[in-house]
Amino acid sequence: MPTTSDFERMLRGVSLRVTRPRVAVLSAVHDHPHADTDSIIGAVREHLGKVSHQAVYDVLGALTAAGLVRRIQPRGTVARYESRVGDNHHHAVCRSCGAIADVDCVVGTAPCLTASDDSGFVIDEAEVIFWGLCRDCSTRSVSERTVSSRKDSHV
Repeated sequence: MPTTSDFERMLRGVSLRVTRPRVAVLSAVHDHPHADTDSIIGAVREHLGKVSHQAVYDVLGALTAAGLVRRIQPRGTVARYESRVGDNHHHAVCRSCGAIADVDCVVGTAPCLTASDDSGFVIDEAEVIFWGLCRDCSTRSVSERTVSSRKDSHV
């Protein structure tokens, strides 16, 4: 778990001035992987007290541009932020509750990770999002189907 001095070092390492809001936002992203902006604002306010939405948005933008955090936005969801940067990991998203989990680099042939035609791009990242049900939702779904089928069989 990184400390305040680690966060300060990270900020200096990318030539960002060390400020209390930047340290607080960086800490919140590290403490709450895949958190949305409102959750980050809440965590920062618990630590700093009053801070504006705009200040947190600005810090998130600066941290993302500097490569200290990564912004992801799976289709149909709000933007989320994570501190796991510098690798080409992917995500699994629950269709029911919206939970997000990291997935290390994919293997196999599908989905393909090498573009058949790069259209002149120098590709340095492939973003893959796996959609499905998390363990809790899939267990609940099986339970609900079992209860439903029992009700149907008694009719």
